[in-house]
Amino acid sequence: MTGKEKMRAAFSEHGTAEIPAVLSCYEDIFQRDHWESLTQYPWWYRYEVDIEKQMLWRREAIANTGEDWFRLPFCAPAETRQRQQVVETPEGVFLIDRETGSKRQLRSPPAGDWPEQGYKTPGTLPETPDAIDRMIPISDDGDYAYVRTEGRDDLARRLLDEFGDRLFPNHRTSSPLLRCADLWGFDNMMLNIKSRPDLVTYACKRYLEQAKCRMRRAALLGAQGIWVVDALADMISPDDYAKLSLPHLQDLIDEIRNVNMRSIYYFTGDPAGKWDLILSMGADALAFEDSKKGFDVDVVEVARKLRGECALFGNLNAIDVLQNGTDEQLKKEVKRQLTAAPLNGGRFVMSLGSPITPATSVARVRLYCDLVHDLGGSQ
Repeated sequence: MTGKEKMRAAFSEHGTAEIPAVLSCYEDIFQRDHWESLTQYPWWYRYEVDIEKQMLWRREAIANTGEDWFRLPFCAPAETRQRQQVVETPEGVFLIDRETGSKRQLRSPPAGDWPEQGYKTPGTLPETPDAIDRMIPISDDGDYAYVRTEGRDDLARRLLDEFGDRLFPNHRTSSPLLRCADLWGFDNMMLNIKSRPDLVTYACKRYLEQAKCRMRRAALLGAQGIWVVDALADMISPDDYAKLSLPHLQDLIDEIRNVNMRSIYYFTGDPAGKWDLILSMGADALAFEDSKKGFDVDVVEVARKLRGECALFGNLNAIDVLQNGTDEQLKKEVKRQLTAAPLNGGRFVMSLGSPITPATSVARVRLYCDLVHDLGGSQ
């Protein structure tokens, strides 16, 4: 079976006889932290507007990992790419606009970097629905025109032409509630959840509409699976989760299904007290963070709980096992997690539970994928 066939079978009612291997949703972090081991091309190729140069490094990165899916990206509009160029000079690497003469220096992000803003409090805090509307715009551009007419699918089409017959194309989004941390910062988001839940609900609805628009466009792009990241939700009560997050997640998952894609709901942190709510949202697959922060999520036990109700992704520990474990320990844990597959009717995808660390070699990542393919080849 090809990787694409394995993934599709894992989502199906009957499951897969051969278990696919993926690296979780943090592909961009992995590429940033391991660039020189993934490809021979310079770091700024990651920011190239030239589709051919994008294909060069992506081709090598895909070959070096051995996983069974790949991220399907949007790219800049064709008109923008025609006038821009990435140029290396003695002063640095710059993105130059040939029409305006403007240039912006590009910098190589350090390994393990965290966005400067992160979940810090932004400068302007919206306190009214009108202010939220201004900060969370809803596009009225036609989805087809946005994707096809502007050429934002040019890179995706090239990737699909080369890899789409054997690898599963995926895309990613965040839960509407998680996006509120970008709007207010972590502290103010948490305060608003308790003191102004109506305002949080309003913001979530705006972010939901943005996400649904992006899902329609991802489907036009050619994606077949959507990883829905839901971080920070373990820090709120089950009641707040049920009222402020779950309804928007259900709506988002319905939209993903309506455009013929599969949803993977990824809950980070401890799901205790929220299991029934998580199961009720109707996602096509569930994924959980690995057990390393004082909580334990054993995918074998989760498989016993699901009993084939939906697909399940593994959550191999990215630090204790992938980074620090011996080869034998890695093999043992892969083999153990693969026992979840028959318990869940073959509806299983082997995955990591969190991002690959900078200290983990690409060779180690490839060993993980190879082990999954060797040990999961006959379920």
